[in-house]
Amino acid sequence: MPGESDRSRRQQSSANIRAASESSGRIPPVSRVIDPGRVAVKFGTLGGVFTPCTLTILGVIMFLRFGQVVGHSGVLLALAVVLLSKTITSLTALSLSAIATNTRVQGGGAYYLISRSLGVEFGGAIGVVFYLAQAVSVAMYVIGFTEAFLATFPELGLNPTVVASVVHAIVFICVFIGAGWTIKVQYGILAVLVLSLISFFVGALMNADAERLASNLKPSWNGQSFFTMFALFFPAATGIMAGANMSGDLENPARSIPRGTLASIGVTALVYLLMAAALGAAASREALQDDNLVVRNVSFIPVLITAGVFAATLSSALGSMMGAPRILQALARDEIFPSLRFFGHGSGASAEPRRATVVTFVIAQGGIMLGDLDLIAPIITMFFMITYGYLNLATFYESWTKNPSYRPTFRFSHWSTELAGALSCGAVMLLISPVAACASVLAIAALQWWIGRKQVQATWGDAKSGAAYERARRALLRLQEEALHPKNWRPSILALSGGAYNRVNLAVFGHWLTGGRGILTIAQIIVGDVAKHLDRRAAQEEVLEKFLGEEGLEAFPAVLVSPKLGLGIETLVQAYGIGALRPNVVLIGWSSDESRVEQFGVTLRTISGLKRSIVIMRSQSGTPDPWIAAPGTIDVWWRGKANGHLMLLLAYLLSQADPWRGRTVRLLRVISSEGGREEATRHLAQLISDARIKAEPVVIVDADARRAIRRASRKAAVVFLGFQPPEAGAEKAFIQGMSGTMPEDRTVLVVWSAGGMQLEA
Repeated sequence: MPGESDRSRRQQSSANIRAASESSGRIPPVSRVIDPGRVAVKFGTLGGVFTPCTLTILGVIMFLRFGQVVGHSGVLLALAVVLLSKTITSLTALSLSAIATNTRVQGGGAYYLISRSLGVEFGGAIGVVFYLAQAVSVAMYVIGFTEAFLATFPELGLNPTVVASVVHAIVFICVFIGAGWTIKVQYGILAVLVLSLISFFVGALMNADAERLASNLKPSWNGQSFFTMFALFFPAATGIMAGANMSGDLENPARSIPRGTLASIGVTALVYLLMAAALGAAASREALQDDNLVVRNVSFIPVLITAGVFAATLSSALGSMMGAPRILQALARDEIFPSLRFFGHGSGASAEPRRATVVTFVIAQGGIMLGDLDLIAPIITMFFMITYGYLNLATFYESWTKNPSYRPTFRFSHWSTELAGALSCGAVMLLISPVAACASVLAIAALQWWIGRKQVQATWGDAKSGAAYERARRALLRLQEEALHPKNWRPSILALSGGAYNRVNLAVFGHWLTGGRGILTIAQIIVGDVAKHLDRRAAQEEVLEKFLGEEGLEAFPAVLVSPKLGLGIETLVQAYGIGALRPNVVLIGWSSDESRVEQFGVTLRTISGLKRSIVIMRSQSGTPDPWIAAPGTIDVWWRGKANGHLMLLLAYLLSQADPWRGRTVRLLRVISSEGGREEATRHLAQLISDARIKAEPVVIVDADARRAIRRASRKAAVVFLGFQPPEAGAEKAFIQGMSGTMPEDRTVLVVWSAGGMQLEA
C-alpha cells in the first residue's frame, strides 16, 4: 500500500575434481550484439561446439574416478549411472537446441538465452554467479593440473603455487591472443585425448577376462550406494553448455549448437559405456575401488593416460578462461550493472573480451593463491546445475505460454521434456549436496531480488510477459464462465480524473480505495473530433503513464476522444474493460458549477443506469501533498443497506492503506428521538459484527440530520455519505442539498451503490 514507501518509490581432492568437471558447463559469451558489421573469425560445429563439449565431458573424472564408479556399482549399474546422467543432460540439450533455434543467438550463450526468456532478474543473477563460478573454475582446473603434474614428477620438488601460477599465465596468454588460437590449441588437446583413449581400450582388450567381467557385473558397495556413485559421476556428464558459450563466435549458432551438442553427448555416452565394460573386464574389483590410476595401469601406453589427464585439465581451464570473460562482456553490454560497462569493450575484428579476460585472470589467480577450494567447490557445482535448470525452465515457459514468437526449427523438444529437465536438475542438486544446493539457490534469489529492487529495465522481450498474458487469458475466461458471488466482490474503479495532474487527489484516493485488492483505471476524456485529436490522445496517454509512474500508482491509463463529455463518459463506462473484468465503481469529482449542474445530473443518471456504483469526491482544500492523510476519523453515515454496505466496505479498504492504518472507523446514524438510541446503537453494533470490520458505533440524536452530520464530522478526515441520483430537473436541488449536508472543509465521498456486494458475505 502507498504511503512513505510510495513517496520514496516515486523519488526513487574429490571435491575439487568433481567441481572442476561440473564447472565445465562453461558459460556464456556476450549477450548484446558484438557489432554486427564487423569482420570476424567464426567457428563451425566441430571447432566451436563439438570439440569444447567433448573435451569438457571427457575430463578428469573419466581418468581418475570412473574406476571407482564401476568398482562399487558393478558394470551393470555403472551403465545405468551413465545412461541416467546422459538422459538428464540430454533433456537440457534438447531445451538448449529448441531455444537456440528460436532466436538469433548472439554472444552470451546460456546467459543470453535465459535472460531473453526469463527476463533481466533471472538473467542478471545467472550471469553474475556463473561468471564468478567460471572464473574460479579456472583456478580449480589449474590446481588439478598442478596436482597431477607434481604427482607424475615428484622428483622435481617444485612449489605447487609457482607451478599453478605459471600454467595459469600460459592459459591466460592463449586466451588473450584470441579464441581462434585457443580453438587450435584445443584441436591438439583433442588429439592427445583420442590417443589416450586408444591406449586404454587396447590395453583393456589385452587384459580382458570373461570371468573377471562376470564377477564385476554386480555391485559391491563397501559403504557406498547407487546415489553416491551417481553424484560422483554426474559432473562428468556436464559441460554441454561449452559450445553454447561460444555462441557469439559461431558462424551459425542455430545450426551448430544443436548438432554439435547432441553429437558430443552421443559420442561421449558411447565412450563411457564402452569404458565401463572394458574396466569391468580388465581390472579386479579391488583395483577399481582403491586405485585412482587404474585407467593408467590398464592402458597399453600408460604415459598417454598421464598426457590425457594433463589434456583434460588444460582444456577445461582454457574453456573456462574463454567462457567467463564472454559472460562478463555480455553483462556489461546489457547494462544490467552500469558499473561493469567498462568490460563490455571488445578488441579487434572479433571483439575479443580482453578487458574481461584480464579481470578473470586476476580472480582466478586469487583462487590459486588461496589454494584450498574444497569449501566453495560444491557451491560452484550448484551454480552450473542451476544454469541447466533455468535453461529448461526458460524453454518450458516459452512452450507453455504458447507465445506466437516461439517457433523453434528444432522439433524434438516438448514442454514435458523441458519440465522434466528442470525438475531433474533440481533433484540432482539435492542429491549431490543439499546444503550447497540450498546455499546456491539462496544466492541466486538474493541477486534476483536486488536486481528487481533496482528496477532494471530490459531492452528485450522475455517469456515472463507471455506467461503473464497466458495466465491472464485463462483467468479471464474462467471468470467469465463463473457467476461472481458477492463474497468475491472487489473494487474495480474507473476514476474520471481529467488531465494527469488536474486531480491528483482523486487518483490517489482511487488508489487507496482499491486497498491493493482491486483494479484502478485513471481515465481522461478529450472533447472534440477523433480524427483531429489522434496525436493529442497519444500524447495525453503518455503523460498519464508518466504520471502514474511518478506517483507510484498501481493503475491503468485510459484516454478517450468524444464529441461531447457526457457521450464520452457513457462510452467509456459501457465499453471499458474485458469480459467480467469491467469497472464496477466510477469515481468522479464533485461539481457545484451552476453551468454544469444539468450535465452533472445526466452523468449520474447514466452511470447508475449502466449499473455501476458511483463515488463522488469533494476534496479537502489546502492539502499540500495528496499522499498525506488528514488527521481525524473515517466517518460512515448509515441510512440503510442500499448504499451502506458499499460505504462501509470502502471505508474499511481505505483504513488498510498505510497512511490510514490505525485510524478509527465510525459508523454513525442520526435519529430524532432519544428513546431509540439504545436500539439504534445495538443495530449498528450488529452491522459491524456481521461485517467483521473494526468500527465504532455512534448514534446522534438530532431532529436536523444535516446539522448533525456537519457537527459530528467537523473533525473527521473522510466522511462517507449516501445519495440517490437526481431526477431530471432536480439537479440543482440535489447539489444544494448535498452541499448543505457535507461537513465544511472535509474530504467527503458521496456514494451510490449498484449492488453486487454484501458485508455479510
